[in-house]
Order: sequence, then C-alpha cells, then structure tokens
Amino acid sequence: MSLLGRQVVAIAGVLGFICLSIAHLRSTARLPLVDAEIQAPFMQEDPSVFSPEELLLLQRRFGVHGPQTRLAQLFTRGMDQFQPLRTQTVNRLQALKPVIKRESRHYRVNPMLVTAILFDEIQHSKPGEDLPFVVHSGFVSTHGPAQLGISELIHQGRLPLQPSKAEIAEARNLLMNSEANVELLAAKIARLKKELGLSPDQVLIASRSYVDAKAIATLAYLHNGKLDYPRRVLRYMQDPELHGLIFSEQRPATQPLI
Repeated sequence: MSLLGRQVVAIAGVLGFICLSIAHLRSTARLPLVDAEIQAPFMQEDPSVFSPEELLLLQRRFGVHGPQTRLAQLFTRGMDQFQPLRTQTVNRLQALKPVIKRESRHYRVNPMLVTAILFDEIQHSKPGEDLPFVVHSGFVSTHGPAQLGISELIHQGRLPLQPSKAEIAEARNLLMNSEANVELLAAKIARLKKELGLSPDQVLIASRSYVDAKAIATLAYLHNGKLDYPRRVLRYMQDPELHGLIFSEQRPATQPLI
C-alpha cells in the first residue's frame, strides 16, 4: 500500500473513533440518574476526619490523643490481613453474639458498632494479657474483649473514686468476664452518647446520614483515644462477614412431610 493509502486509512480510523466516542457520550447523557452516579460518584466528606477545632475540644474534654505511629499502623494493617487470626476473632464474636444483641438492644446502641469495637480489640490484643497473674499484676490497664479499664467502672458509678485493693481485684475479675465486659462496653457507648448530648433513645446508623456516621466516629475515637481508630471501626461496621454474623439467623431444619 502506498504512503497516501496508509494515510487515508489512518484518517478514516481516527474519524471512526471520534464518531464512536460521540455516540457513547450521547448515550451516557441519557442514562438513568443511578447509573450516572456510579460513573461519577459523589465524594462525601469523610466522617472519620476531625477538624483542628473538634480535636482541641475532644482533647480538652476527654483527653484523647493523636494517631498511632506509622510503624504501629503498618503492624495493625498486617494483622488484619492474617486470615487465621481473623477466623479466631470471628469465632469469639460468634460466641458473644447473643450478649452483643441483648445489651445493644438494652442500651439502644448499634450492635454493629459494638461488634466492630470488639473485633478490633480482640484482633489486636496482646498474647498473654488475659492471664490472671498478668491481669492482677497491674502491668496492663485494660482488660477483656473490649479492653476496658477500672476507670470505666468508676465513670459508670460501679466503683468509688478511690477504690480499695479488694474492690480493684474484684473489678478486674469482672472485666475479664466476657459477657460482663460486653455489657460494660454497651453501657460505655450509651454513657458517651449522653455526654456528647446525643439522644439516648436514637440508635445511630452510619449509612443513614453523615451526622450519624460522624457521631459513631466520635464515639469510636472516645473509646480508644487514637485518631486512626474511627476509620477502622467504620470499615469493620461495613464488613459483610461481621454483618452476617450479627444479623443472620439459623433456623432449625424442618422434617419433610411424607
């Protein structure tokens, strides 16, 4: 083929591509609104991001901190990818499912928030920290599946401001009881909701509104005190496996009629 012929073929190909592109744009303009949103998703503000003013207020009122160190964050992400550990954590949550649902209903808190916090705390717990001699040694300050401390029992009025050694020992035993620990976590979330001026009867649902998602992120931040924690909790709340664990129901097999 001559040089002129090749040029004609190339020009024809370019024109054909342009025509196809225009036709595609015209068809896209007539797509339903839902499809258009999929093609150009609306970028909503991240509820786990706090402004400097918000951080200052929370630090003054509740004593929260900044994010984990970069190395600690990398270690946390690595543990999240370790499937045997995840399976073990999910199995523990499965055993706690009845108390999670019961106490979440009692305290009017989102069971997925409770589950997400428990998942994170169990997943990243330190080996051996639940051994009785470690618990009563005072080397660790938080205990049980939700990693709660003596201070939370004081906040909830279950211990005096200056508890005796015997009361502290009894409180540590209580915190190491898994069901009691979950109940205390649900009560803590309800307490923090009240301190933030949120309605005690309203169950916060992150997918319902940005305001709810922001409130959940704030509650998660106040529970753990680390700035990178709310994003993880919001992500765990959307985890399909954890959703299925909490909301699925097993029905007994029915005998076939003969």
